[in-house]
Amino acid sequence: MSDKPIIATELLKGQGLGNQLFCYITTRCIAMRNHCDYSILGSETLANNIHSQCGCYFMDLEFGVPTKKEDYARIYQEKEDRLYVANSKHDIEHGAYVTGTDETLLNTKETVLAYGNMQSEDYYLPYKQEIKQWLKVKPEYDCYDYSQDDLCIIHLRCTDYMDSPELFLNKKYWLHGMANMRKINPDMRFMIITNDVKEAEKLLPGVKAYNFDLAKDYSIIKNAKYLLLANSSFTYFPAFTSDTVKTIIAPKYWARHNVSDGYWASEQNIYEGWTYQDREGRLYTAQECREELAEYKKNSKTYQHLNQPMTEEEKAKAYKKAERFYKKYQLQHYWNSAKRKVRMLLHK
Repeated sequence: MSDKPIIATELLKGQGLGNQLFCYITTRCIAMRNHCDYSILGSETLANNIHSQCGCYFMDLEFGVPTKKEDYARIYQEKEDRLYVANSKHDIEHGAYVTGTDETLLNTKETVLAYGNMQSEDYYLPYKQEIKQWLKVKPEYDCYDYSQDDLCIIHLRCTDYMDSPELFLNKKYWLHGMANMRKINPDMRFMIITNDVKEAEKLLPGVKAYNFDLAKDYSIIKNAKYLLLANSSFTYFPAFTSDTVKTIIAPKYWARHNVSDGYWASEQNIYEGWTYQDREGRLYTAQECREELAEYKKNSKTYQHLNQPMTEEEKAKAYKKAERFYKKYQLQHYWNSAKRKVRMLLHK
């Protein structure tokens, strides 16, 4: 063990690469801020998860002081603020995760093993140049083939989101985003990077979709000039470390874009320099989103019940509301599938 205090985290198997990189970067940066050493446990799980078994072969990451879980007397869980709302079955039971910056975690100066979402830019923003070096893609994997002034890269999450109508971004979001990109350049072309090519091309017919290997998908996003993004942590660090990107459009309210009346799930995902698109296609700066959220917190009756789970009676009423939303989503999904099949038959 080090003579200095150690700020540590553990990378977990269930996490995708984006979530793992947030925990990695935040831990290193909090350690730097507070003049501590850092340690990353579970490094063997990096990019070995439900989406990939390839490891993070395209970067050389350092994992700090070697330690074991049993070396830590203090375990710290990042704070979790939750809103229990009737917008989804998950949020009725578990609450929508709306957490902002955890000041206690940010200012930790003693040896601790920390867990959490760790996605607030307050944790790491002052160290952007260091992060760009830490996450540098090896030259042999760094793809610039799609770094063009008239090409927007769309990152689209499909299969793993499609059963969650509060999370899955519908066609309307993407069409609005493409229209906004064409306001920048009327000749803008589009290409999709996705985890499900078949479903992506169903959702946006006529836009070519690709699922290359992990390194190529990551570096294409990193080196793009224009990005139209899903509510996915995978794209954050390629976008953050980019030397080429000019415009980033992402969903307003992040993981609750489809249902929010003003809250963010979570506010950690409001990032400087990004543009956020609402359900009507209107665009907002990060600062405008923060100001609007501050007003919402002051005036919203929902926020007065932050971290207060529903009673059984409230749950019963909420489930009825959620069921209506889910049925509407399923009907729309079936209708869209039927229309696609008819178009295919006519085309034949």
